[in-house]
Amino acid sequence: MKRFFKPIEKEGSAKKPSLSPSKNVAENGDALPEVDVKKEPLKFLTWNANSLLLRVKSNWPEFSNFVSNLDPDVIAIQEVRMPAAGSKGAPKKPGELKDDTSSSREEKQILMRALSSPPFGNYHVFWSLADTKYAGTALLVKKCLRPLKVSFSLDGTVSKHEPDGRVILAEFETLRILNTYAPNNGWKDEENSFQRRRKWDKRLLEFVVQSSDKPLIWCGDLNVSHEDIDVSHPEFFSAAKMNGYVPPNKEDCGQPGFTLAERKRFGAILKEGRLVDAYRYLHKEKDMECGFSWSGHPIGKYRGKRMRIDYFIVSEKLKERVAECEMHGKGIEL
Repeated sequence: MKRFFKPIEKEGSAKKPSLSPSKNVAENGDALPEVDVKKEPLKFLTWNANSLLLRVKSNWPEFSNFVSNLDPDVIAIQEVRMPAAGSKGAPKKPGELKDDTSSSREEKQILMRALSSPPFGNYHVFWSLADTKYAGTALLVKKCLRPLKVSFSLDGTVSKHEPDGRVILAEFETLRILNTYAPNNGWKDEENSFQRRRKWDKRLLEFVVQSSDKPLIWCGDLNVSHEDIDVSHPEFFSAAKMNGYVPPNKEDCGQPGFTLAERKRFGAILKEGRLVDAYRYLHKEKDMECGFSWSGHPIGKYRGKRMRIDYFIVSEKLKERVAECEMHGKGIEL
């Protein structure tokens, strides 16, 4: 799934100031390499890679050509699935790729070779990784752009990373970009998945309310389909069960990502944060061909079933500047 949001300059708007080099920092607080600072980011791409290493080995030429043609300023990636640096039993470094074994060094070399080839050599890469090959996010920012700050948690702490590397937050002069990989709600409350998702949604609500001083672009795999129009078969997903299990609370029933509880909480985040779903703002009708980002297994009851769980969410004050928001894939069908 590949989508982009592209705010455009209005006629007569003042030229944005360049960012101060002294304020441009990497995760460890060091200054980024000196390059010509040209502009604020205007074009964005989000992609759930479902294992970045696997994409490098199998789909990289296709993705490279896509990025070259689209030329986004910022690329947000979820489900990197590369482990953080740190030997067994030692503290992990979520901002660095693991390379303390022969296999991890080889995998890192493959990945970094791909990310140094055109067009990716034009980007600075920020990582937030899990301890194992699970979850994780990456944010690629063009080197001509200078974020004032890049952090890895919803509380904005530079050195702290969210568990499983689910957050990268880049702050620029006039806006913030939030890349998230939301935890799946799961099927059963006893496994604490419901509680984990409720806590995540609560923290996100607090974040968007407290960060209203600057426009926000929030993108990534949000693992929720907000309205009936965001799934191909609403009745099917509403009635979905895992091995016949029915949660005690009716609002927790149904397909993870389409339960009433999740959808209500997501709606509250948008309302309280004064945020707009950029794709739905431009596309009012259901698109059965190109309107979804997740596809069910082609064999079995999920055949032909699709959901839109990947988003660009923008502050209301940015909505009039949304030129396009399109999906360039339908999700992986095995």
